[in-house]
Amino acid sequence: MTQRIAVYGATGHTGRFVVAELIRQGFTPVVSGRDAEALKTLWPDFEARPATVDDSHALDAALIGVAAVINTAGPFALTGAAVSAAAVRAGIPYVDVAAEIEANVDTFAAHRDATTPIVPAMAFYGGLGDLLVTAALGDRTSADEVIVAYGLSSWHPTPGTRTAGKISHDRRNGRRVRFADGELQYHEDQPSQEDWPFPEPLGTRRVIKEFTMADVVTIPSHLDVPSIRTAMTLEAAGDLAQPDTPAPKAVDDEGRSDQTFVIDVLIRTPEGELRASAHGQDIYAITAPLAVGAVRRLLAGEGRATGVASAGAMFDPADFLNELAPYLTVTSTNGS
Repeated sequence: MTQRIAVYGATGHTGRFVVAELIRQGFTPVVSGRDAEALKTLWPDFEARPATVDDSHALDAALIGVAAVINTAGPFALTGAAVSAAAVRAGIPYVDVAAEIEANVDTFAAHRDATTPIVPAMAFYGGLGDLLVTAALGDRTSADEVIVAYGLSSWHPTPGTRTAGKISHDRRNGRRVRFADGELQYHEDQPSQEDWPFPEPLGTRRVIKEFTMADVVTIPSHLDVPSIRTAMTLEAAGDLAQPDTPAPKAVDDEGRSDQTFVIDVLIRTPEGELRASAHGQDIYAITAPLAVGAVRRLLAGEGRATGVASAGAMFDPADFLNELAPYLTVTSTNGS
């Protein structure tokens, strides 16, 4: 009998990719979320266990008999605490795909003493950058500075992305955030731009120098790096800022959009600079093999940490990236 994996938020855009990837990797999805009818309509061949995050009994029932849970239902500021707590009560691994900085901070803080495997931000933002940085560092556990540059050809946000962004904006009272001097700092400085030399197939593009993403939570959770900066291509940031930018539109049989991405990592160490990069198609789609791969490794006993940990701390980063080869092209990740 195949292992059953609960997917909370199974009717959402990323949730659909995750369910499909679970099937592809030989698991049996148990679909969950707040909308019972939508679950049954979209996934008629799988057991549906509707639950809302304010109903702990329903969440507990949704996780009975499953081996792990993947939370794909943003905003994670509203779902992360409840679903991860239910996983801890059930004694099963919890993985989410949160890109929200503060939601990830909350998850690390809430499960500091947990023994149940908890892996937040196991996604394009937060998880992938953490894997690239950790693999490039090799045996090193520290660096002077890390820059993660996101080269997106476009960014058509899902409704969930927009809602999460609004909640994060409100939590910060409109301020911006950076990671400097070893801590998160909130400020009102105006953003600046620079040209970033992305590797092919993107090439040099204009970026917003400080477009802070979840990497500023995942990377310093296990590496000693006092300065972490993330940058974003101007086109993608502009798409996200426009209220009328449409949601992603599928262009292939896998449901992926035509968006391409390059994630380029620059690491400064006392011995010199290290580089790592990866490119692929559709930031929401690539999140699925990241999250499902994490669950598969945890269930196989391949987790390297106890309790809550980011991707780079929990898994062998080079091995994980190598297994993403069907979905992702990775270069220059071997530490020396």
